[in-house]
Amino acid sequence: MRKLKSLEELFGGRHFDREIIILCVRWYLRYKLSLRDLVEMMAERGLSLAHMTILRWVRRYAPELPNAGTVLLCLRVARGVSTRPI
Repeated sequence: MRKLKSLEELFGGRHFDREIIILCVRWYLRYKLSLRDLVEMMAERGLSLAHMTILRWVRRYAPELPNAGTVLLCLRVARGVSTRPI
């Protein structure tokens, strides 16, 4: 059985903020967006990303997301965002 990693272990040493990484991975997995669509969406928010960066995030963090459902909820609550589903 695999031990759950802490947020610091999961996102330590990353150039971008963990909220950005989680947002991109969630949107890519949940909606039918291409990687380039996500790059454009992040550019509208003032972030310069490469599509391969998002692909690496998806490969790295997608297996962790089902285990980290409470982490996502905690991030939303900590930032003062509504906890109802988007």
